[in-house]
Amino acid sequence: MTDQQNQGPGKGILTIGQRILTLIVGMVETRIRLAVVELEQEKANIIQLLMMAGITLLLAAFALMNLLVLIVWAIDPQYRLTAVATTTGVLFLLAIIGAVWTLSKARKSTLLSATREELQADRNILEKVQHDIHEEEKTRKKEQERE
Repeated sequence: MTDQQNQGPGKGILTIGQRILTLIVGMVETRIRLAVVELEQEKANIIQLLMMAGITLLLAAFALMNLLVLIVWAIDPQYRLTAVATTTGVLFLLAIIGAVWTLSKARKSTLLSATREELQADRNILEKVQHDIHEEEKTRKKEQERE
């Protein structure tokens, strides 16, 4: 049985098939490991960013509340309503600008970009191997036709 596998025209195809399968398994394993590492890094970054943003927002909110109280106390009673409306409008405008900026930054996020690049490289390699196999089969057919 092993003598038949080691001889004949099918030997090359089996060897090539095994080589392709080995390449695919190795690539998949490498890409999965890369994806896991990138996901762990992204998770750590997201947690840090959320904590930093939360603390920053909390401190900024307290500071703005204190500032507004100071502004309202410092203004004459007849202009207090205008001052409160103006500061509310400015803060609302700043909140809208911050929300738009945050959304644009979130859309530019590139999750697993290195993994996607490596998968594209793997695809190119597999297409090249497939092309080489096709060329090798053509060469064998031509050699068999000559004999």
